[in-house]
Amino acid sequence: MKLNSKGQVTIPAELRHRHGFLEGDEVDVVEDGDTLRIVHRRSGESRGARLMQRMRGRATTHRTTDELMDLLRGE
Repeated sequence: MKLNSKGQVTIPAELRHRHGFLEGDEVDVVEDGDTLRIVHRRSGESRGARLMQRMRGRATTHRTTDELMDLLRGE
């Protein structure tokens, strides 16, 4: 990895996926002796919870709740 003029680095996709980092995640850089660690700012939330939070309110539909429940239940 190479540090750019703004002090930024790109975390390789494989590492982002393996450690659950998603676009828009808040991170902290923590000094640990001679090492810098990149950590999730809200470490208590799971990757799934962060994803759901980001997706909430983005879906659009013209169906009623009953129609959606029928569709999901296969009735």
